[in-house]
Amino acid sequence: MGADSLQGARPPGGRGLSGEPGATGGLTALTLPYQLAAALVLAVVAVVGAVHLGMVFLHVAPSNSASREYGEAVDGWIYPEFEQNWKLFAPNPLQQNVAVHARATVRTEGGHLRTTGWINLSAQDGAAIDGNLLPSHTEQNELRRAWDFYNGSHTSENVSNGLRGDLSERYLRRIALLRFDREPLGGTVERIQLRSSTTNVQPPKWSAEKIDSKPSFRELPWWTITSRDREVSAR
Repeated sequence: MGADSLQGARPPGGRGLSGEPGATGGLTALTLPYQLAAALVLAVVAVVGAVHLGMVFLHVAPSNSASREYGEAVDGWIYPEFEQNWKLFAPNPLQQNVAVHARATVRTEGGHLRTTGWINLSAQDGAAIDGNLLPSHTEQNELRRAWDFYNGSHTSENVSNGLRGDLSERYLRRIALLRFDREPLGGTVERIQLRSSTTNVQPPKWSAEKIDSKPSFRELPWWTITSRDREVSAR
């Protein structure tokens, strides 16, 4: 059968196979009641999908105010069909603010020893970063990584637990010494002591969770400044 024959078989007036002018497929081909029913089904599927994604997110996310508030509902939805054995974030985001402080014993020009007050080294880095479009890697990471390095190579009693313990002590001590070199101390730094101040991040205002806002401190022992420390700092 040729093309002319097919054209001749087309219904007159440009009608489609449905017999209606310009008829199309899909939902528009349905009557109004069926269109409403189909739209309702699609809306239910979208809502269920959104609820499921939200439940799975709260299940795999780190512990937070929402997951603790609706923990039973989340567990009831997830278990046993949708159980997950992996975590969304690795590692979990920090929920504490950790600041590193330092103080020094200074020998004055008259030969007397005096101890300075605590200086917030982390606040100095924060002030240098705040409003700076291109902060240096040193301002962002040097002190923080040095403190993590020390913690990872020492016990909570400040006892070295590996071969890198002495290296981490020297590194942290010399960073602090460089900071004190910028201060008008009126003498020579003989010893340095560092500590950390850890404060829990407060929950949002709409949360009923109560968290202690009092900072906790960890003090390291006093370290004597060596001639090698001074040579490295003078470079």
